[in-house]
Amino acid sequence: MKKKKKTELTISKIMDAAMKEFGENGYAGGTINNICKTGINKGLIYHNFSGKDELYLSCVNRSCQKFMEYIKEQGRTDNPDRYMTARMDFFNQHPCESHIFFEALLNPPSHLAGKILQILSEFNELNEKMYTQTLDALHLREGVSRTDAVEYFHLMQLMLNGYFSSPAFQNMELQKKVEIHEMILPKLLDYMLYGIAKGED
Repeated sequence: MKKKKKTELTISKIMDAAMKEFGENGYAGGTINNICKTGINKGLIYHNFSGKDELYLSCVNRSCQKFMEYIKEQGRTDNPDRYMTARMDFFNQHPCESHIFFEALLNPPSHLAGKILQILSEFNELNEKMYTQTLDALHLREGVSRTDAVEYFHLMQLMLNGYFSSPAFQNMELQKKVEIHEMILPKLLDYMLYGIAKGED
C-alpha cells in the first residue's frame, strides 16, 4: 500500500474514533487515552495531530462540513422553512456530529473559541443568508433599514446562544438542549420578523 493511502486510512480511523469520543463525552470528558482504547496507537495520533486540541477542532470541522454538505444535497439553501426542517433532520440522524457541533456553538472551550468561530463561519453565513432572503420579501417598518435588521439578527443570535450557555442549561443533557434550541429558534425568527402583537385594523 502506498504511503499516502496508508496515511489517509490512518487519519480516517483516528477521526472516526475521535468523533465517537468527543460526540459522547465532549471536549472536557474526551481523552486521547480513550481513543487509544479502540486499538489506535498513541504514537500514530501524535504523529498526525499535535494533540487533543487539534483533534477536537478537526472533529468540529468534520461535523460542520458534513452538515453543510447535507443541507446542500437536500437543496435546502433557498428556503428558510425547509432549511430549519433539514437542520433538525440532520441533527436527529447524526448524534455525534450534533453533539460536537452544538458544544462548539454553545459551549466552546474558551481557548479554542476563536478557531471554532472560523470553522463555523460558513454555517453562520448560511444562517444570515436565510434571514436576509426573508427580509428581502418583506416591507420593513419606516425607520428600520436592512442593515438595522441584520444587526438585530446577529444580536438575537448571540443572545440565544448565550442563553443556552447559561447556568439554566448547565446540567441539561446536550441532546435535550439541541432539541429545545432547534424548537425555539424558528419561533424566535418568526417573532423577530412578524412581531408578537396583533396590529390595529
